[in-house]
Amino acid sequence: MKTDIKRIAAIISAEINARPDQAAAAITLLDDGATVPFVARYRKEATGGLDDTQLRTLSERLAYLREMDARRDTILSSIREQGKLTPELEGKIAGAATKAELEDIYLPYKPKRRTKAEIARERGLGPLAEAILSDRAAVPADLAAAYLTDEVADVKAALEGARDIIAEQFSENADLVGRLRSYMHERAVLRSRVVDGKQEEGAKFSDYFDHFERWSGVPSHRALAMLRGRNEEVLSLDIEVDADDTSPVRPTVRMICDACAIGRTLPGDLWLAEVAGWTWRVKLSLHLSLDLMRDLRERAEEAAIHVFGRNLKDLLLAAPAGSRPTMGLDPGIRTGVKVAVVDGTGKLLATSTVYPFQPRNDLRGAQAELSSLIRRHGVELIAIGNGTASRETERLVADMLSDMQAPKPTKVIVSEAGASVYSASSTAAAEFPDLDVSLRGAVSIARRLQDPLAELVKIEPKSIGVGQYQHDVDQFRLAKALDAVVEDAVNAVGVDLNTASAPLLARVSGLGSSLAEAIVVHRNANGPFATRQDLLKVSRLGPRAFEQCAGFLRIPDGTEPLDASAVHPEAYAVAKKIVSACGRDVRALMGDSAALKALDPRVFADERFGLPTVRDIISELEKPGRDPRPSFRTATFAEGVDDIKDLKPGMLLEGTVTNVAAFGAFVDIGVHQDGLVHVSQLADRFVKDAHEVVKAGDVVKVRVVEVDVKRKRIGLSMRRDGGAPQQERRQNDDAGRRGSHSPGKPKPDRSGQGTARQGAFGAALAEAMRRK
Repeated sequence: MKTDIKRIAAIISAEINARPDQAAAAITLLDDGATVPFVARYRKEATGGLDDTQLRTLSERLAYLREMDARRDTILSSIREQGKLTPELEGKIAGAATKAELEDIYLPYKPKRRTKAEIARERGLGPLAEAILSDRAAVPADLAAAYLTDEVADVKAALEGARDIIAEQFSENADLVGRLRSYMHERAVLRSRVVDGKQEEGAKFSDYFDHFERWSGVPSHRALAMLRGRNEEVLSLDIEVDADDTSPVRPTVRMICDACAIGRTLPGDLWLAEVAGWTWRVKLSLHLSLDLMRDLRERAEEAAIHVFGRNLKDLLLAAPAGSRPTMGLDPGIRTGVKVAVVDGTGKLLATSTVYPFQPRNDLRGAQAELSSLIRRHGVELIAIGNGTASRETERLVADMLSDMQAPKPTKVIVSEAGASVYSASSTAAAEFPDLDVSLRGAVSIARRLQDPLAELVKIEPKSIGVGQYQHDVDQFRLAKALDAVVEDAVNAVGVDLNTASAPLLARVSGLGSSLAEAIVVHRNANGPFATRQDLLKVSRLGPRAFEQCAGFLRIPDGTEPLDASAVHPEAYAVAKKIVSACGRDVRALMGDSAALKALDPRVFADERFGLPTVRDIISELEKPGRDPRPSFRTATFAEGVDDIKDLKPGMLLEGTVTNVAAFGAFVDIGVHQDGLVHVSQLADRFVKDAHEVVKAGDVVKVRVVEVDVKRKRIGLSMRRDGGAPQQERRQNDDAGRRGSHSPGKPKPDRSGQGTARQGAFGAALAEAMRRK
């Protein structure tokens, strides 16, 4: 085993709650080209059963640590070339645990532009600095008199040069900078103020016009809101530490003095103490504040990306309505309602555009056209996009269905987030080259009801709209994280090899766009695949790709029954031993839980396939090709509640969770504006994380607590007590708290606009609308 794998495995294993040998095995597999879904599902013996979450974390940390190792090598080479690398320094560099610590150590040796300290040394002031540091009893001004030259005109200039040299030494002391950074992590405060004259223009940021809180506790959504306010030049942001400390020497300056053994009585010490204060104000404070601001952004982005990823996963794994003929309606007022009918496989059967609203108001004609399409194609489901005119369209459909004889289609409101992006994409153009762009959205709406996962993979994940400040975070990191979420979701469900689109196949372990296209081309030319083994006939799809993808591809009616399951072809021999032991045909045995549960898995384990794999095979035979997604269910919107103006506090409604953020959940209750169930209103207990209670796609019952028509804010509650405001305020949650002067001491609200006066619920509503 490579030394670097051993070392890195030891670090990562502690972080993912695993043994070093488990982490090392996973690293080796990933290095050999295996994907996370493949390793999680089919290499449990090697990794000791690490799940996909642990493996994703391992993969991310592996990349970070290897980047850090590459930087470490670069730094060692640079210092070695300078002839300054000592065993002690090399040991420090080898022991650095973070990139920041590594850069602190490198700072004194890092090639830099000509500094004031260098200029001072060139003018012969290096010995003066050393003299002041070594003889604290001497008066620095007296020592400086001996260093006057043509370039150093007077004592003041000499002392300034010595100050620049000593200040650089202080600011390049890695141990000192590390201690100061840790102190600031613990004590620093983030302060936000409004830029003069921007009060009206930046009203949406009014919660932060005079706001401060402990840096270490700023939640992601507030950090990103303030950073956005700064980017829009509405807010100024500052990092402060010990701002209220009234002692003659600030704690940070005292830390510099202590680190450099600067006393309090001798003339040299007094002068050096002034240099320490100057160094803090001019150099270290700015440098460390920039570090903390960068860390704040990275921390906030990481949390926001995590929230986006969880919401996307919930949406992708939402319950599919199944293979049923479906009508998709993309509502519109002036441009009409776009209509598309697809069969159970998603194949487009018919399109139309109806104009039930202004200016044509052809309600009867629209209903007649929809009724005709429903009867002609046996439509069982009607998917209505939730955008503009959604409730009006739902009402006309409801009126139409009331006049129809049973069996009637079921109408469902569907999120149309990303449908317009899909409509104009190259994927949609390839699928429907002759179809108008506006009608492609209706097709997408219909298909995403049938199978959300199969349709949503065609849309760039960040365009689906379930993120928190998604445009404010690093887009590369966001895309990478969301791609991993999509990959995990697709492989958790499995893909029908003979019906899947190229975009869906591209997300299967080991494939990608090129091989996915090759599979579709082969399928179109040669007909459906009879067995998984036929994949090896696809151009450029070799044994390695086959190993990675085969277990996630399904052939429901193929010649090999096991091809319909998640059993990997490499383990078919084990599966057939299990079948043989039962004395049954494999098709007859599949689904017979009683017979399979009576088996002892240990009998079938061997050196290659241990108990985890055998148990997985038996479980798969019990429910072959089982779908991990929940059963299909829809929310029923209240009749007569179509607009925010129809809402009254106390109303009990049903809705669908559209998004889950750090401060609560957004719920579509059918009024064109999602309401917010603040985290303090999600349950009759303390909830730290909204995902403990709800996820995107859940159907929930909510009670209206607050309605602000002017600002389009809807406050909802899922608490049994109806969400009494005075009770929620006592939650004093993080979304509504102001900062403090010092730990435990609340700051008075001087601005008249702070979140303390609003209460947690109002502050969260404001935050929600700013985020939206």
